Amino acid sequence: MAPGAATNGQPPTAASTSELVRFATAGSVDDGKSTLIGRLLYDTKSIFEDQLESVARASGQRGDGYVNLALLTDGLRAEREQGITIDVAYRYFHTPRRKFIIADTPGHEQYTRNMVTGASTSDLALVLVDARKGVLEQSRRHAFIASLLRIRHLVVCVNKMDLVDFDQSVFDRITVEFSGWLAKLDIHDVTFIPISALHGDNVVDRSARMPWYAGTSLLYHLEHVHVASDRNLRDPRFPVQWVVRPMSDEHHDYRGYAGEVASGVLRTGDEVVVLPSGRTSRIASIDTFEGALDEAYPPLSVTLHLEDDIDVSRGDMICRPENRPKEAREIDAMVCWMSERPLSPSARYRIKHTTRTALAKVDELRYRIDVNSLHRDKEANGLELNEIGRLRLRLSSPLFVDEYARNRATGSFILIDESTNDTVGAGMVL
Repeated sequence: MAPGAATNGQPPTAASTSELVRFATAGSVDDGKSTLIGRLLYDTKSIFEDQLESVARASGQRGDGYVNLALLTDGLRAEREQGITIDVAYRYFHTPRRKFIIADTPGHEQYTRNMVTGASTSDLALVLVDARKGVLEQSRRHAFIASLLRIRHLVVCVNKMDLVDFDQSVFDRITVEFSGWLAKLDIHDVTFIPISALHGDNVVDRSARMPWYAGTSLLYHLEHVHVASDRNLRDPRFPVQWVVRPMSDEHHDYRGYAGEVASGVLRTGDEVVVLPSGRTSRIASIDTFEGALDEAYPPLSVTLHLEDDIDVSRGDMICRPENRPKEAREIDAMVCWMSERPLSPSARYRIKHTTRTALAKVDELRYRIDVNSLHRDKEANGLELNEIGRLRLRLSSPLFVDEYARNRATGSFILIDESTNDTVGAGMVL
């Protein structure tokens, strides 16, 4: 399907959409990732007429000879000049079945930290492979990062099939080679789809030019992949963000605790415990701006009102008495280093975990991992920008954590340089 008349200039409506799915895209330079996202946005009528006109003008100025849909996503001028994706760009589209948020992440190794940022909240990772080049080092690295971030669903799009005459043997060879690498990683749901993003083959509709492919189109897969069970609904965790006291005559006795449900399900009448105090109570009501709820689940933002007037502050954690996170003063974690100032052993940082902060000292760098070969360098004495390593941290006050593999919300944290207030590391509790 070639670009033609766009939508009527009205913003797309979200009527009849239901589930929200977040997915991150990654690929090596010139694999066609931006073109694929542009194709999804165009074919689902998720762009404005003036946007398409702007892209058409830019395409003409570049001498592309066609409407280059990649320019819909390469929003930075530097990206357009260099022909690469540098920063994480978030794009939105919807179908009658689902809403989608795309994290368009950079492919180059020097922007690993950006990919970690964009993929950290994703339900699915989409990795592009150029059919002419096959599986590259960057392809393997992207899959490893998806595994590290516990993204349970991976889609490998073998792009530019039009440039290899839609040859099934090319697709089969890449599938076998990449599957061998994926067998070393903790990803169990992998789907391979042969596509041509430029021409739309197998992107929104099945392609007649690849009759040997028996699977679904990419969009059909995105609409039907089952992600609801990936979210942790077993472990109720509610980090308190704000204490609500209206102080009005009508609500002078009201005291609520506002925040976002990190995981699990909270219901009116549930017995709960507040950490670190250990005081218990029951949920009297679950309040929102629109009114009261009987139950709350992630990622709803609500205000909990308890039956008892107990001391609760920002940074406290509300959970179930028989299902508590670990109270930790020392944690082991995988950390992606995100600063140009390298990490050194015994350094001190501020750690932010959910709504709670503490001071953290690097007790030990256990190893640095080569994301291309999975080799563990136990002799490493620091982490440079974009490197990943396993650290042991000692904390000034306890954090209430779960293993990242079990609970991404309460198993993740960031490290902050106190002197600059910059985020220097993103960590996952082991």
